[in-house]
Amino acid sequence: MLLSVMSISDESFREQFKPLHIPAHYQDSNNDQDKIVYALAQLGEGAADEVAAKLAELDPAIDAARFTAVAASVLNNLFDKGLIKGAEISGKTRYDLSKITKANDGGVNPDLLAPGLD
Repeated sequence: MLLSVMSISDESFREQFKPLHIPAHYQDSNNDQDKIVYALAQLGEGAADEVAAKLAELDPAIDAARFTAVAASVLNNLFDKGLIKGAEISGKTRYDLSKITKANDGGVNPDLLAPGLD
C-alpha cells in the first residue's frame, strides 16, 4: 500500500486523502460514500449492515441487504485511508467517525508549553 501511495502525484494524494466530508443532510442525489458517511454519523458507530439498515430507513428505495456490500466496501476503504476508525468486535468491524463527544474539562499549564506556542 505504501509503495503505491508514494508513486502518485501530490495533487492525486491530496484528493485521495482529503479530510472526510460529513453531509449535514441526507439527499438522494449524494454519492454512495456521502450517504454511507451520513448514516454512520447518525448512528455514531456501527457495522456495515447497521449502516445499510439506517440508509434503508432514510431512503425506502435502498435495499439494505444489497447495499450492505457497498457499505462494507466504502467503510473499509475509508478505514484503510485512516479517515474513520474501526475495531473488530465479535467478528464484525464496527466503524466510527472519531468525533469528540465529551468536552475537554482540563486546563492548560502555560509553564509547560514549548517556547513559541503560548
